[in-house]
Amino acid sequence: MTTRLTPTAYLDHIRSESARFRAVLADTDPTAPVPTAPEWTAADLLWHVAAEVQHFWTYVLESRPAEPSSETYAEPERPEDATYQELLAHFDELNARFLKTLEQTGPEEPTWSWSPDQTAAFTYRRQAHEILIHRLDAELTAGAVTPLDPALAADGIDEILDVFYGGKPEWASFAGGGQYVRVDAVDTDTQTWVELGLVSGTRPNGDSLEDEPDLSVVSQDEIPAGTEPDVVIEGTAADLDAWLWRRRDDDGIQVTGDKDVYERFRALTNQAITDDD
Repeated sequence: MTTRLTPTAYLDHIRSESARFRAVLADTDPTAPVPTAPEWTAADLLWHVAAEVQHFWTYVLESRPAEPSSETYAEPERPEDATYQELLAHFDELNARFLKTLEQTGPEEPTWSWSPDQTAAFTYRRQAHEILIHRLDAELTAGAVTPLDPALAADGIDEILDVFYGGKPEWASFAGGGQYVRVDAVDTDTQTWVELGLVSGTRPNGDSLEDEPDLSVVSQDEIPAGTEPDVVIEGTAADLDAWLWRRRDDDGIQVTGDKDVYERFRALTNQAITDDD
């Protein structure tokens, strides 16, 4: 199954979702708590996307292919006395610079990332989903949720399962256990197969990881012929994407199959997501 969008489509989504994110927060009380991140206010969310996400990835693109480090990259310091209007203006400045840098960077260009994909294409895709989910955070804060684009959300299902939950460092190896969960986005007719198994390996610091429960996204041609999934999870692409990112409950999402396999899947996907952005 291919869910990938074109680089142009990802860039268009970054533009439109950034604009929506900004418009929603502009009309929101800056002290309003973010329901999906209770430690944050609307002002904190605004600063996070501008200074901690888009500013960082602008630097990554501008300094490609060098890896950022504490010696080369300095995160902006948030002024303690900044007004909300000043934070909005700061977002406008950093967002415009980020978009311009993306426009000037071909997706095939070698670029550092924290994933095996060491091209700018990773940034295109990752940042389209990053701003989509944070747009949803902003709307939940304002109580004004609008639909997620189905095609982008369908790709988001694959990305979170494959990159965040199923991603493996080079030193780790995955042994599938032959138990499968299939996630079906009914409105986009897309399916993502996930195999449960165990991961082992030796970290660069010498620590060993042995037979730890894990999962991996698998293509249908990797699955033995005639195999049926142990669990099927169905919903719209938008509902599934938001659910996997813990931005909504499971209302409207249907689960059929082996309860134990489903519980193992949920335990793995409920582990804390590292905010790599």
